[in-house]
Amino acid sequence: MLKYSVMRMVDIIEKKRDGGKLSPEEIRFAVMGYAKGDIPDYQMSALCMAIVFRGMDKEETATLTDAMMHSGETIDLSSIHGIKVDKHSTGGVGDKTSLVLGPLVSANGAKLAKMSGRGLGHTGGTLDKMESVPGMRIALSEEEFVKQVNDIGIAIIGQTQDIDPADKKMYALRDVTGTVESIPLIASSIMSKKLAAGSDAILLDVKFGSGAFMKTFEMAKTLATTMVEIGKSLGRDTRAIITDMDQPLGLAVGNSLEVKEAIATLHGQGPKDLVELVEEAGSIMLEQAHIVKTHEEGIAKIKETIDNGEAFKKLVAFFKAQGGDISYLENPEKFEKAKYETKIIAENDGYVSQINSMEIGVSAMRLGAGRATMSDVIDMSAGIILAKKVGDEVKKGDLLATCYTNKTGVDSVYKDVHDAFKLQKEKVKVSPIVHAYIK
Repeated sequence: MLKYSVMRMVDIIEKKRDGGKLSPEEIRFAVMGYAKGDIPDYQMSALCMAIVFRGMDKEETATLTDAMMHSGETIDLSSIHGIKVDKHSTGGVGDKTSLVLGPLVSANGAKLAKMSGRGLGHTGGTLDKMESVPGMRIALSEEEFVKQVNDIGIAIIGQTQDIDPADKKMYALRDVTGTVESIPLIASSIMSKKLAAGSDAILLDVKFGSGAFMKTFEMAKTLATTMVEIGKSLGRDTRAIITDMDQPLGLAVGNSLEVKEAIATLHGQGPKDLVELVEEAGSIMLEQAHIVKTHEEGIAKIKETIDNGEAFKKLVAFFKAQGGDISYLENPEKFEKAKYETKIIAENDGYVSQINSMEIGVSAMRLGAGRATMSDVIDMSAGIILAKKVGDEVKKGDLLATCYTNKTGVDSVYKDVHDAFKLQKEKVKVSPIVHAYIK
């Protein structure tokens, strides 16, 4: 084996290219060297391509994750009392789960200390949704973050620049070198950030379908299993649910529209699929926090916390602690409305068999609700509200969806939204949103 002092990146690339297993020292050498700038982009790109073709075993993937996690700062949450839980979604359309789930689990005594991201492309980011409430701060110091979780049980902030710098560089490189689609690289990217954030327990929501990165259940299961194995090998209680993204989650797609739907859900008026997801996920997180012993007990607690209003009170406390104007939560009609409201009408009879999530997500982005590049400015009032879901009966002339925008000249978007709804003559069997649970 090469000694660290004479280790060369080209030897590591060739070893993986030829199907060899990389040692922990070789993986750390590559990751740390790249993070520091000692290894150039073209060599890391070559290693990533070798990994795409040759793969990595469990030990290599866990070591890669650990090396990336320790390429920068890690958050020390040891001064937070109790078990710290975190939840991560692999991204979807209409995914406002964190804004519902966070208050629900923290109202039951769990500590939710979460770092979240912004939306890019057809998927929405939790931070953008939070910022649709005026005054909301997503940048807290580590001391403020810890104090808030201790005081009220929940804080959601943006990822700091010093966490996982290797992943930032590798992610940007993979995006432009055709090396995104590799389970070890995807899993290590996600898990290195989650583990660096310091929680004791992590629930992964791995989505599959038209609006997800993983298009099939089998791909999602492989990714979920890999991430659970990584988390366990590094000493964290890590579990995963595999959920359906063959239609948008809930009815609302767009920042302030999704916040209003989260508020409605915490008032007991949420759409069926979103309620089902937060009940299942919330119950698992309460088990991870050792608050309940059985899944049934967890679901009962989640329902009770919605019914008695405690979860909504927690949402208000969370937004208030981070500077948000809580009058918008207490009176959602205060959210600014988009100038143009366009109804999408069904042209045929039938039953909804699919709603193409990718089409809905991209259409919402084109209406102003998302960003094609990180420098784009989001219109918080733009988006789409679905009127029909998979399984619903549709008559010609029925409302399928309503589009909200401040833009003109977007008629092609309205056609895309209409065409995203697939109808068939026969009744449609609706699948549960959670397809599998891996622990």
